[in-house]
Amino acid sequence: MNNRFQFTSESVSAGHPDKVADQISDAILDLYLSHDPNSRVAVETFATPSKVIIGGEVTGPASITKELIEKTVRGCIKDIGYEQEKFHWNKIEVENLLIRQSPDIAVGVNAREGKEEGAGDQGIMFGFACDETPSFMPAAIYYSHRILHNIFEAIKEGKLTGLGPDAKSQVTLEYIHGVPARAKSIVVSIQHKPEFSQAQVKEMILPFVEAAFPDSNWFCKDKEFYVNPTGIFTIGGPEGDSGLTGRKIIVDTYGGAAPHGGGAFSGKDPSKVDRSAAYAARYLAKNVVAAGIAKRCTIQLSYAIGMPEPLSFYISTNPESQVNEERLASVLQELVHLSPAGIKKHLQLLRPIYQKTASFGHFGRNPEADGSFSWEKTDLVDALKKIF
Repeated sequence: MNNRFQFTSESVSAGHPDKVADQISDAILDLYLSHDPNSRVAVETFATPSKVIIGGEVTGPASITKELIEKTVRGCIKDIGYEQEKFHWNKIEVENLLIRQSPDIAVGVNAREGKEEGAGDQGIMFGFACDETPSFMPAAIYYSHRILHNIFEAIKEGKLTGLGPDAKSQVTLEYIHGVPARAKSIVVSIQHKPEFSQAQVKEMILPFVEAAFPDSNWFCKDKEFYVNPTGIFTIGGPEGDSGLTGRKIIVDTYGGAAPHGGGAFSGKDPSKVDRSAAYAARYLAKNVVAAGIAKRCTIQLSYAIGMPEPLSFYISTNPESQVNEERLASVLQELVHLSPAGIKKHLQLLRPIYQKTASFGHFGRNPEADGSFSWEKTDLVDALKKIF
């Protein structure tokens, strides 16, 4: 590893067009799970200035009508804060193209006599954790998320006014001897009222950006703090750029600091291992690092459609850990049954907990009382410490 290097990650707000689409897809998933936890859902959303199109495959109770789905879509957009002339929660057209799940998929996935529930698709999933931050996340994505979280909490509390829902952040960190030391540059683009100048927006958000970092020594030079680099950002959300489910998978995970299997999360029920197995891999990797076994841990799982057990389990830790990775892999698979059914049971994933995951990242969050972010728990630490 180089003694000095730079690494960059980005985050986007809940009002970013792609995140609008992700949240709508997960809001529909939550709707189905709230009526029947065994619903099968794979929803995609396309958001444009005057229309939201939802498609995909679902199997669920008859109580979920097209009218209820449309109400859910509008409610989600209202919660995000869109009341623009060309993208207003109460004025947009909602086109529903959902169909029933293919029986060819269902026959391989559904549990039946003598056969455990199988994976909803083939694929590879990665989990990652490191000791760079308190949440065991890579530092660049951690601070990128914190910047936007601070700004939008301030908007919610009335401390900032005149700013819109659409925003992006980007943080370049300088590493010294493999450890993040300071921000080399910071970029924030945020929607604002036309009467605000670039300088005004920069002054407004500066305290909340600075507060995202451990102390003032972390903050970059003023000339490398860029706010709305084009000078103006008044047209935001799907009015300025279309949104599509699953286009922000790196923002959703580790900011490019770790591998990604390629599958999106939002709109998919936990029978889809793209989501549930990625959560399980993060859960295991985080517990390994939290237990002090390694400073970094990467886990890969692979599955075949209809098959309950993973086809492979790969684990890699930092060279200095000196842990027996073969033994560690075996122990982790003993602690958690990594079939779709085992993951759902262990992490309690059959609850309507997903809409909130669709903004500010699926990982590095605090477990909540309603069961959301259960994959961020460190309840395997004691067991791992006894063994290693």
